[in-house]
Amino acid sequence: TRIATAMSGSGPTVVRVAHWLTHVSHDPVSPVWRHWVEEFSSQNRLLRYDLRGCGLSDREVPDISFDAWLADLEAVTEGLTEPFTLVGMSQGGALSIAYALKYPERVERLVLIGAYAKGARARAKSDQELLEAETLTNLMRLGWGGGLNAFNQVFTNLFIPEGSSEQQSWWQTLEQLTASAETAAQTFEVLQKIDVLGLLEKVAVPTLIFHARHDARVPFAEGQRLASWIPNAQFVPLESANHVLLADEPAWDTFKASLRSFLPQTSTAEAHLETNSLTPAERAVLDLVARGLGNSEIASSLNKSEKTVRNQISILFEKLGVHTRAELIVRVLSAPQG
Repeated sequence: TRIATAMSGSGPTVVRVAHWLTHVSHDPVSPVWRHWVEEFSSQNRLLRYDLRGCGLSDREVPDISFDAWLADLEAVTEGLTEPFTLVGMSQGGALSIAYALKYPERVERLVLIGAYAKGARARAKSDQELLEAETLTNLMRLGWGGGLNAFNQVFTNLFIPEGSSEQQSWWQTLEQLTASAETAAQTFEVLQKIDVLGLLEKVAVPTLIFHARHDARVPFAEGQRLASWIPNAQFVPLESANHVLLADEPAWDTFKASLRSFLPQTSTAEAHLETNSLTPAERAVLDLVARGLGNSEIASSLNKSEKTVRNQISILFEKLGVHTRAELIVRVLSAPQG
């Protein structure tokens, strides 16, 4: 199975474990994920990848299971030579825990965000709770990616109920970009059965846990459970209803402050070295690329020919060590200001 990966930023390595609704090409410019990519790339080297069956990873896969997801994480991190931080959001939290116990020499710390030890079916205590989990899965097969607008709204509200109309519209469009309805349903069935509760007490690395107090996707009590079972874990409650924090809410500032004090980081001076070699003309082009302008728009804005713009972008690729326009955008977003 081919797994799509992306790398951005510089400094101590952070691996963002795959979870739902990501797309390595679209995330750096999206109104929901852009600030996440920017933050984790600001003073660290961020490695992210798309879940199997999703995004730019292989869509048609024979095996969607927790073990397959863990094997993908092993493959993605195989080339890393130094210990790194694992960031596990939602289902990625359980994968991070399983990986950290299997490879204790490779993981130096864990960051768990809106995560859980037991999925909805695994923690269900009544027939009603089981029925709710099964119903959402069946609705997913009917309404994923369009068609059943009522489902799209319900599903979006589980993740970003406080999102703007633009953010919610983008989230619904992302369903179409990331996975088929059947792959989404199969993925959902697997994550509902996750159970790593028995592993929590064995976690031996520093662990920082975030959870939104009014998270509709994963109950706040699940974050508290992780914090109470993982030895010496730090727990940071977030005053939000969003499963995925948005850039303009106060909880995002709380998240950033706690994260930055926990992660190992490169210095601001070191981060500036990456862009010091750029000429003023190259910096001007880079700024417009980061704003989402195409080559013709950049050429018109800077009174250049499109050929000149293409050449300068190629030079930017070489100087900044990137291979795609999306990576270029991440690089300027993650550069220190001032």
